[in-house]
Amino acid sequence: MLLQLSAQFDPQRDVAPWLSESAAGGGGAPGDARADTSGNDLKTLQTINVERNGNIVYTWKGTQGHTYIGLYDPSSQENQCIYTFEKDLHVLSCSVNNEKTLLAISFLQSAKEERINLLFQPVSKCLTLLIEIHPVNNVKVLKAVDSCIKVQFLYPVAETNAFPESCLLLISEDKYVEKFDIRLVKDGNKVTIENPSQLSRATIADDLIWVQWDMLEQRLFYIVPKESRDTLNCIQFFPNKNFKLILEVSFDISLADVALKPVNLEYNCIQDRAFIPKPLNVHVFTSETGSLSVCYSLVPAGPEEVTYSVSFLHKGFSRIYTVTLERRDSLEVNDLTFLDLDHYLAVYLPGHFLHLLNTQHPDLMCYNFFLTGGNADIDGLNPGTVFPPLKSMVLDRGTGRMFSVVINKQALLQFLWNSQIDNDRLAALHCLLLHVGIMVELETQLIQWISENASTCISFDPMQEFIIGSLYQTTCLEATNLDKLLPYTSLLHWNEHIPGITCKTHIISLPVLKVHDCKGFWEKLSLSLECVKYAEPYLHFNYKVLRREWAKLLTDEKMEEETTYKKNVLENAKRVFSSVNTWKTEEGISLFQDEDYQQQLLTGLMVAQLKDHLMRHLQYFGRKKIEQIAVDYVSKLVCL
Repeated sequence: MLLQLSAQFDPQRDVAPWLSESAAGGGGAPGDARADTSGNDLKTLQTINVERNGNIVYTWKGTQGHTYIGLYDPSSQENQCIYTFEKDLHVLSCSVNNEKTLLAISFLQSAKEERINLLFQPVSKCLTLLIEIHPVNNVKVLKAVDSCIKVQFLYPVAETNAFPESCLLLISEDKYVEKFDIRLVKDGNKVTIENPSQLSRATIADDLIWVQWDMLEQRLFYIVPKESRDTLNCIQFFPNKNFKLILEVSFDISLADVALKPVNLEYNCIQDRAFIPKPLNVHVFTSETGSLSVCYSLVPAGPEEVTYSVSFLHKGFSRIYTVTLERRDSLEVNDLTFLDLDHYLAVYLPGHFLHLLNTQHPDLMCYNFFLTGGNADIDGLNPGTVFPPLKSMVLDRGTGRMFSVVINKQALLQFLWNSQIDNDRLAALHCLLLHVGIMVELETQLIQWISENASTCISFDPMQEFIIGSLYQTTCLEATNLDKLLPYTSLLHWNEHIPGITCKTHIISLPVLKVHDCKGFWEKLSLSLECVKYAEPYLHFNYKVLRREWAKLLTDEKMEEETTYKKNVLENAKRVFSSVNTWKTEEGISLFQDEDYQQQLLTGLMVAQLKDHLMRHLQYFGRKKIEQIAVDYVSKLVCL
């Protein structure tokens, strides 16, 4: 299988032994859970949340109908029962703060309880509680409403620098997000809420139709209707409890066309479907390289088609993909799953296809994998219940199992050997080159494949792609933003048709960053947007210009005088040869000879052209740094 799953959390493996030990009197779980040795507790176990520190929050029911909140710590592989409700609750959302002193929970009241209470007074369908759990003490009602609430504690980015107070987000199906600041008082081992009747509360977003929480990076993405277009916003939360609206971008395609009910609150799969609307199938993906992509399902034109859109916001264009299915079945729009695989995002329709898109270089369609049949299968997942809670993770809501998802390098290498289509070969080759640095043996295997298959590749030269792709991966580690300026392929265009899928490309509005002094991802995204905004028609270094200049220098060679430009070109060549001539063959002969005048011109000209190209976009590096990068790049290119 091209995508490899590794179970990070499995209730049968990670919780069942603890419950069995407790049932035998070994302690851990409360008495009601200990009494249940039949395994019924596991049948009711549901994974509810994954906190930023990796802790997994789950619930299960005891023999007497009590509801338990459990916490699994993957680092210590230990379970803990943090709270018990002496009633049968339908839990919607649950979160535990970083210090494990507070529990926030929202749940639906049972139909039986509703009928009893209605005899005396009206009752809200959904309750949201804030509970002191260290030790168990006060319970405060935050919300009693008829709409669903998602609760989520904020976590400090640096675990050793905890918040002076806990911060809680409440995301309501009534289209707003609130933030509660909860100051705690510590008295020995006892932790209580300071002045619980007057919690600081603020609405930070409203009128939203969709929301996504990025747990790892502490970001809240949400969509609001604005004039004629829906707008994607992002709020970044910082370790010092501050937050800022940092991004705004308009969608050129209205999400109202999807004809699905809001809001994407990402509950577990056993919820009351008659009460909770189906979520909008939209996902935002980010990567450390500064890419920002938005995927969403569209209503297909016919029953045998699936249509979805991917907006590459960091590149300024979007693509609408249409896939014609080989067979009809009961699949719905929301059965389409979007997964984050760092440099790639995956679009997966169980039993039909797997589409892998390169988010760092989405310009060429040849970087896409479009797989059907056995290559598209992902074993171990229940169709229709897959949910991505974290980057490169999936949760099977049918079983409660959580998996990490990676591209299987050996399976990809085998896919490369078996492929007969050029775009599959090229996509696999460049994907494997991403991993050569951490898997050196891959380089030998790729060279073996090239030596046996170079003559069968019609649309590209695999050796040339290997050289440029390898150099790209190593050189771009040296400086920020080089990946946007250096070539990663010798292909400038790709007009080949990919069987099974059609694509339409649209230019879209670039995101507007409201804050410009942020570091990390936001700084890289800002640089990407600047490159798109002010770049030449083709941003990457173009070898066609190099060929023209070389031909001109060769034509002018008959001129007796040596221009300053030609002197600089030859000086560049000497710098390159002085570095590569330290490499000797077994006979002790230098790899390059200075008397090859044409070779000197070409090598020196390559340094000059690359230096000018980088100077246009990376002035902040300084001339000396850019000169060194250009010389190093050409030296490595010559030596590969």
